[in-house]
Amino acid sequence: MKGEGKMNSESSIKKIRAAKTGYIVIALMLTVAGAIMLNPHAAWSLPFCHVIGTVFVIFGIIKIIGYLSKDLYRLAFQYDLAFGIWLMILGIITYFQTAKSMPLLGILVGMIILADGLFRIQLAIDARRFGITKWWLILMIAMIAGILGVILMIRPVTNTEISRVFGGAALMAEGILTLCVALCTVKVTEVRKTDD
Repeated sequence: MKGEGKMNSESSIKKIRAAKTGYIVIALMLTVAGAIMLNPHAAWSLPFCHVIGTVFVIFGIIKIIGYLSKDLYRLAFQYDLAFGIWLMILGIITYFQTAKSMPLLGILVGMIILADGLFRIQLAIDARRFGITKWWLILMIAMIAGILGVILMIRPVTNTEISRVFGGAALMAEGILTLCVALCTVKVTEVRKTDD
């Protein structure tokens, strides 16, 4: 029985570590994608839509893995099952129906960023109750990301410079928010080896 409990614990730790690593990787990808969008020569093009669709699908999978793990605080992944499925569906639509989804992509990205920002505002409030010292950082970035998400929904991304700036800033804010959540609220506790 002890061995089985230890194996379950090790399996859970592997899931948490995989989800945390995935969060960090996706955060960096979103931040880089945002930085590319800020480039005046960048365009909201077909290949970029394929990249965004792929990132959404991978992020959805990582969120579901996080939800199925049992992290110490149970904060970062508490809403990730439904949100992960939603991201995967949007990612598949964006990738395979690019011509149809491209005009709506800014609105879809804005919706995702707004929703994630709202979830992370609640997470920051819960993190404060848990005594996590960086809760205010998550709250601040979540509010910025949420505002940028609203702007994207109101003013969808086109190839105009101002729209690209908002799109790039929103993706970067989402990337930084995801990174903060992963680093501040996901704790991986090692299994202690005990003698039988």
